[in-house]
Amino acid sequence: MSETRELLGVTLSNPGKILWAEQGVTKSELADYYIAVADRMLPHVARRPVTLVRCPVGAEKKCFYQRHVASGVLPQFREVTVPGFDDPYLYIEDTAGLIAAVQMGTLELHPWGVTVDVPDKPDRLIIDLDPAEGLGFQTVVAAALDVRARLEALGLTSFCKTTGGKGLHVVVPILPETEWRQAKAFTKKLAELMSEERPDLYLPRISKAEREGRIFIDYLRNDPTSTAVGPYSTRSRPGAPVAMPIAWEEVTPALDPCAFTLRTVPGHISRTPDPWEDMGTVRQSAAPAIAALAS
Repeated sequence: MSETRELLGVTLSNPGKILWAEQGVTKSELADYYIAVADRMLPHVARRPVTLVRCPVGAEKKCFYQRHVASGVLPQFREVTVPGFDDPYLYIEDTAGLIAAVQMGTLELHPWGVTVDVPDKPDRLIIDLDPAEGLGFQTVVAAALDVRARLEALGLTSFCKTTGGKGLHVVVPILPETEWRQAKAFTKKLAELMSEERPDLYLPRISKAEREGRIFIDYLRNDPTSTAVGPYSTRSRPGAPVAMPIAWEEVTPALDPCAFTLRTVPGHISRTPDPWEDMGTVRQSAAPAIAALAS
């Protein structure tokens, strides 16, 4: 393979470099993956501050987080100033930005819950269902459906995705009119109520000592600089897994999150409708739900 490869104005150096050793996935293959999923991924990643997980020597090796400009950041990245913070944060605008991330050794993209247009108010809430080791995935599926039903009762439409790990994310698009402190208080209250009703199953705290046999309902994603792995992002984990948006109809005991990998997802999306296609058209205020849960 050539020592370089040109893609969308980005020069990929060492395109044959192995990033996931067990699968033999190369840097060039990762770039092709992002081109294949870009149309579905960019509406949820582009023009959002983003935290990069850069792994210069490949998956499962030493990685580091980056969210500010530093040496080695390519010109396809832009910067946005977020009110309340001194240093501007990185974001991308297009597929070339995804390729630039690949060239920089990025194996995970974690967008914020805001856009660069309104960088101080969230437009997405995330409920991260993080199960204890050994807890069956069917239990996580049931928890996601429980969260969905509770949100529906509060008048909120939600969406679901796998994480490339053992959990699920329930994502709630909202109008960017809510303060972060309100968003966090709302998701914390939801976690606490679920835990009060099912203390044997749900945990609203990060405590490792209490985690056994339970699902940590992680509401801490709902903070100004907190992030969650982006839809269609690969993970720096064995098997080259992908965080995959899924339709609620797929959230059943038969769901296998391990089925979604860098090599399987492009074919999967070519055969199936976009389960998050309607997310951009959902115009819902979180204010009534926040008020209802607080009362």
